[in-house]
Amino acid sequence: MKLLSVNLGRFKAVDYTDAPSGGTGIDKKPAEGAVRVAAPGAKGTAGSGLAGDEVCDLRHHGGDDQAVYAYAREDLDEWERLLGRKLPGGSFGENLTTSGLDVNGAKIGERWRVGPDLLLEVTSGRIPCQTFQGHLGETKWVRRFTRQGAPGAYLRVIEPGEIRAGDSIEIVHSPEHDITVALQFRAVTTERELLPSLLSAGDALHSELKETARKYVEKYGAGAESRPGDTAAAGSH
Repeated sequence: MKLLSVNLGRFKAVDYTDAPSGGTGIDKKPAEGAVRVAAPGAKGTAGSGLAGDEVCDLRHHGGDDQAVYAYAREDLDEWERLLGRKLPGGSFGENLTTSGLDVNGAKIGERWRVGPDLLLEVTSGRIPCQTFQGHLGETKWVRRFTRQGAPGAYLRVIEPGEIRAGDSIEIVHSPEHDITVALQFRAVTTERELLPSLLSAGDALHSELKETARKYVEKYGAGAESRPGDTAAAGSH
């Protein structure tokens, strides 16, 4: 398992975002050399965990629980086949393009050692938004991405460090529960009845998703089915 590229985004003014800044940093490009990664701080006030990577809408992006976004090259390859177009590393706005790692099958709380120093912990999957759709220019992209069920993973920084393309990735801890990124994604998008199960991931789960699951249980009970009008958790874009 290895890191194919470390991708950084710069502010770009666009007409397809509702961000107060009027721009986005989703169009990420592979960086040359080492990139420092550290916990950025609280959501709403802090952006990306990667030095040089701009977050242009702090309402929905950035913060400690979404410090780093990883997507597998294997999933990009499948999207290339489905869309009939090239998707270089960074095309989905991911910071880390990986190889040989089952990103969507990763458990919430799974820890990855990237390079010699950086330690990351999986917190959640990525929920698609209109900015993502506008960036790719694909019709009904949000729905299609959701249906595919390969969201990629957000991670928090446990131990900071520098990383670069070619670094190894090692899974150094795997929790005993069975809550994967893919399952969590389904729970907040198409299968809301799965929300109670997310609580078994404990504090490793993205804090906003943990609160969403807790409120669902309070309202409907741990064994309740989804109710009409339930929507995906906010703040996971």
